[in-house]
Amino acid sequence: MTNPSCSWLDESILAQIPNSLVCRSALDLAHKALSPPILNHSLRVFLLAKHTAERDGSPLALEPQLSLLFVAAIHHDMGTSDLYNGSQRFEVCSADCAKSHLLNHSYSEAESHQVWTAIAVHTSPGIAERIDPLSRQIRLAVLMDFGSKEYKEQKGVWEYSQEIEALLPRMDAEKSLADAVVKQAKKIPHIDKLSYPKDEKFPPASWPGMLLRAHIENPDHTGVNPAF
Repeated sequence: MTNPSCSWLDESILAQIPNSLVCRSALDLAHKALSPPILNHSLRVFLLAKHTAERDGSPLALEPQLSLLFVAAIHHDMGTSDLYNGSQRFEVCSADCAKSHLLNHSYSEAESHQVWTAIAVHTSPGIAERIDPLSRQIRLAVLMDFGSKEYKEQKGVWEYSQEIEALLPRMDAEKSLADAVVKQAKKIPHIDKLSYPKDEKFPPASWPGMLLRAHIENPDHTGVNPAF
């Protein structure tokens, strides 16, 4: 992938990204919208997804599915940004962004909705892994990027993760992502042991809802959100 507007990104990373207009423009959108820690996380998710797809002989490592994999990965947290902060939970806003982008580049409804689904369920354990290969790949790549050394070793990506983190530093991605989600609450609701936040952006039992509740219960906490 050669793109003068991507001079901020190491050439070895650019070389892994499909050299197509849909992918170049998806990367440009992410670069404009996302904070550096979340952008780096999204790129690492793509690289981990592509690396394991190649290792496992998955069709996701080849076109035309590779471009769908890239858009799903690079846009999976777009809803945490100010530009794509809508009325729904951030996963849905992210999915809507990616689907609109693909439809605008002449992808079919079916292909675009496949990416929508992969993004919308990427924080839903036990569901994303079983919907289809793309949803599973995105879910597992997210887990690998946020996982422990032991988890990464179990998945066979520890050494590779260290290589890509040298080029795409973590920059406290866990804290940045959780804080970006909680920041989208228009007001901090009152809760007690019997009540949970109830809002379109923070549905009860959802990951955004759990992050918001943890923030409310630990207002003086300065580290990574306890619910992360």
